[in-house]
Amino acid sequence: PRSSTPLYTAGTGGKGEAIVLLNLHALLAQSSANGPGERFVIWFQGCTLGCPNCFNPRTHAADMGEHWSVEQLLERILADSKQIEGITISGGEPFQQPVALLELLRRIKQQSDLSVLIFTGYNLAELEQIQEASEILTLTDILIAGRYVRTLHLGHQLLGSSNQQIHFLSPRYSHQDLLNLPEVELQIDLQGRIVLTGIGESNEWVQ
Repeated sequence: PRSSTPLYTAGTGGKGEAIVLLNLHALLAQSSANGPGERFVIWFQGCTLGCPNCFNPRTHAADMGEHWSVEQLLERILADSKQIEGITISGGEPFQQPVALLELLRRIKQQSDLSVLIFTGYNLAELEQIQEASEILTLTDILIAGRYVRTLHLGHQLLGSSNQQIHFLSPRYSHQDLLNLPEVELQIDLQGRIVLTGIGESNEWVQ
């Protein structure tokens, strides 16, 4: 793994500032199936890991998705902060947008008490090769790490397959907090779209 090139656009106000953009697949303002408590879920767009039978193959193509500035996304999250306990970041592969991910988490920790849970296909040894990963992990409460392996499917306590590892990176949570999470969650949004999320065997993260 290596740090990918972030996306930039010109800053506002005539200052010529560079603004880091996130390439996102989808957002879900409130979910109880993606970590402890009610959580704001962010699916990053783009992943080159190519795990067979990935839950959400539509997140793979890096030339798709919707570009958000960190400021735009932060404003959206904080608008719902009284209804949620934290944010969950999935993908796609969040660590393939490490500059943008780090900037988002810095701002989250500066402006809120929201917890952070990240799903990644990388293991800890691979994350050591990504420059920004060390600081990202200091801002993360729970990391779910490792490739999805279909033959080892688990679908329990946020683990898609039994080879994946749960890393509690702060004292805020423990295994007890993951015991009773629903495996699948179905919602209908304001536009009438069906949103299916969770770790059931044949479910994509977002539909």
